[in-house]
Amino acid sequence: MNIEKKVRELIEKDIEDAGYILDEVLYVKEEGNYFLRVVIDSTKIIEIEDCVTVSKIINPMLDDADLIKESYILDVCSKEKGCE
Repeated sequence: MNIEKKVRELIEKDIEDAGYILDEVLYVKEEGNYFLRVVIDSTKIIEIEDCVTVSKIINPMLDDADLIKESYILDVCSKEKGCE
């Protein structure tokens, strides 16, 4: 099972319980840095505060599960506005 699928299984329920939709999980390397991108959606417009909320929910879960051995940057972003 790949990292993206494991992360999705770990965080999806908690994201949904918070009122969001988990659209996509991507684990990519860009310019020497690893990024774990969690793309969320909702029935309402996603604001930066929503991304911060989801980040606060999933960050401790990811730390506890320790699924990714490399150092990485967690990037929670919206489907509408995309990720940087």
